[in-house]
Amino acid sequence: MDTARLAEDLREQTAGFARAVAGGDPDAEVPTCPEWRLRDLAGHIGHAHRWTAELVHQAADAPIAAPAADDPGPQDTWERWLTEGAEKVIDAVQEAPAGARVWSMAGPTPPMFWLRRMLGDTVIHHYDAAATTGAPFDVADDLAADVISEGMGLLAEPSAVRFKPELAELRGRGETIVIRPDSGQGWVITRTPEGIRCERGDGDGDVVVSGPVTELMLVFTRRVPARDVTGDRALLDHWLTHTSF
Repeated sequence: MDTARLAEDLREQTAGFARAVAGGDPDAEVPTCPEWRLRDLAGHIGHAHRWTAELVHQAADAPIAAPAADDPGPQDTWERWLTEGAEKVIDAVQEAPAGARVWSMAGPTPPMFWLRRMLGDTVIHHYDAAATTGAPFDVADDLAADVISEGMGLLAEPSAVRFKPELAELRGRGETIVIRPDSGQGWVITRTPEGIRCERGDGDGDVVVSGPVTELMLVFTRRVPARDVTGDRALLDHWLTHTSF
């Protein structure tokens, strides 16, 4: 996806998220993130967008300070506040000079990395908001596929184990997990002695998870249980346990 498409989708997904959280009880527990209330979810997205925009704006070569709290303010301001945050990310990325680099957990990276990262985060939390308030949730198949690819790329990044030590438990001896969507190309995850390898591809594996691509996106972000699994279910459960955030 190019910058224009990522920006369009971030606007759309943030707007859907904003409508969902603005229409619910701010103190409702988020069933897919039970440690959070709805107001925490709104605050997380709004502040994550603003933190990202400032990181890119500064072309920072190290993480910048995060907000002291995720307070989103009065609920009747949430929709405007959230959509403004998404625009700040888009503006910062689009205004970055050619060749700009900014800190990321994977090392110095073009600013578009953060536009894609915020889109993936927003898509999943849009689902969380919809699951809390009963609002509609919709995501295009190619966007759901990109959320999977982006997430798998982060997990396979060698430096990721510094931020999430549990990923070291996913080193293996060549065991494979196949993500097989109903249409389009799938993903093959291989557990090697050096770490995780994830590639686009098809075929059989030690365990295969099949289904619509949006459902698979939600399975591998631990929002819904896998329904169509063949092979070593324990291998899948181990993966999901050690990739939870």
